[in-house]
Amino acid sequence: MAEEKSKSSSDLSHLPKHFHEDEEHLSQECKNLIATLPTEMAVMNVPIHQYNGFWFSKKHIQGILNFQNHYQSHDSDILLVTFPKAGTTWLKALTFTILNRKTYDPKPTRTPQNPHPLLTSSPHDLVPFVEYCDDLQKAIAYAGSFSSSSSPRLLQCQVPYVLLPESVKQSGCNIVYLCRNPKDLFVSSWKFMNKLLEAEGQGLVSIEDAFEKFCEGLVGYGPFWDHMLGYHKESLKSPEKVMFLRYEQLKSEPVRVVKNLAEFMGCGFSQEEEKDGNVAADILELCSFESLSNMEVNKPGNSWRNIENNAFFRRGEVGDWKNFFTFDMVQRLNVITEEKLEKHGLKF
Repeated sequence: MAEEKSKSSSDLSHLPKHFHEDEEHLSQECKNLIATLPTEMAVMNVPIHQYNGFWFSKKHIQGILNFQNHYQSHDSDILLVTFPKAGTTWLKALTFTILNRKTYDPKPTRTPQNPHPLLTSSPHDLVPFVEYCDDLQKAIAYAGSFSSSSSPRLLQCQVPYVLLPESVKQSGCNIVYLCRNPKDLFVSSWKFMNKLLEAEGQGLVSIEDAFEKFCEGLVGYGPFWDHMLGYHKESLKSPEKVMFLRYEQLKSEPVRVVKNLAEFMGCGFSQEEEKDGNVAADILELCSFESLSNMEVNKPGNSWRNIENNAFFRRGEVGDWKNFFTFDMVQRLNVITEEKLEKHGLKF
C-alpha cells in the first residue's frame, strides 16, 4: 500500500482554496447559528460544525440554509441525493440522459446536428448542486430549461434527510438516493481530497488520518451511517417517493436499474423502446466511466467551481478498497457498519 505524507496545519491560509471559509459570504443568520454549534477539527485541522447531528463546514451550512429558505419544491421535481463520492457524477449523467432522451439522442453519432449536452458540459453543470449554488434560483431555472414546462426539474444535493426543506418532504417531489459500500466510499473521498491538494501543490493527507476521521463521523455531511439510514428508512416508509439505490447495483445490473430509474422518474421506457432494446444500452454507453472520462469537456483544462472536471473520474470500480485497507481497517469499519447499518437491514 503506497504511503502518502500527512500535512496538518492550524493556519487555514496555507490550505487550498477549496478548504477556505469565506466569512464575507455568510449571512448573519448563518453566523448566529454557527456560534451555537459544537465544533471539531476534520482532517488538516479544518473546523467543522455539528448541525442536527451532522458535520458541515461553514459554507455548507450557509448552502443548506439557502436551500431551506429559498427552494420551493414542485410536485414534478426530481431530487438526486448522495453522500459525497458515492457515485454522484455517474448518477447525474444517467438521470439527465434518461430524462432528456427524447430531446437528445443518447447515441450522439446519430444526431451530430444536435450535440448531446454531456459532450460539452460537466454533469455537475447540467444537474446543479442546489446547496452549492451562488444563485439558487438561476441554477434551478437553468435545470428546468432542458425540458418542457410540464417536465421535471432535475436537481441534486448531499443534504441529510432531516435537513431537507419542508417543501420537499410535503410535496410530490421524488427523491433518488444513491449509496455506496463505505469502504469504497472512503477510498474515493480520500483520493479525491488528495487530488485537490496535489493540484495546488499542497501536502497530502495520510490514509490513516483520513480513516480515523471517517470512522469518527467527522467528515463533511457525516456520519455516513446516519446519512444513509435517513434515506433508507424513508424509502421503506414511502417507496413511491424515495428510491434507494446502491452503487453496486448500478455496476452489476445496469440495464435493470436504468429501466427502474426511468419508471420512477415518470418517463418509463415505451413499448417501442423496449422492443428496440438498444435505448438502455445507448444510455449506459454514453454515461459509462470510459465514455465520460474521455470526453474533451472532462479532460484537464475544463473545470467546475475551480475543480478540474477530470478530478471527478478516478476508477469507478467496486472493491477497489482492497488495494488500500489493512486488516485492522477492515475490522474496524466492519464493526461500525454492522452496528450502525446492518442491524437496521442495510447491508453491503
